[in-house]
Amino acid sequence: MEAAFASCVDDDELVRQALEADPNVALDDAVPFSSLGAASSEAALPAWYMPTPMLRTRSVRGWRRHAILLIVASFLAIDAYGLCNTYGDLSPRTVQARTHAAP
Repeated sequence: MEAAFASCVDDDELVRQALEADPNVALDDAVPFSSLGAASSEAALPAWYMPTPMLRTRSVRGWRRHAILLIVASFLAIDAYGLCNTYGDLSPRTVQARTHAAP
């Protein structure tokens, strides 16, 4: 889709439109960006960007807890044996293969 849009308007056309535009046009319906949310001056990020975390934590019980523990234990066992499963292909770690390779 980006290629289709790029073929419709080139950079020269955008430059021409920007230079022909009136810089003193009245913006009666413009709204300041800070008024769109409850922006606090001491907050690092505005509330609309990163909402506050939930107060109640949701505990995982039953078969879901067992499945999560099995997956975590599987990855720990794979790592303990010195294998790498980053991309779904179980193979020796490339860093170890390079350090133990003959010169």
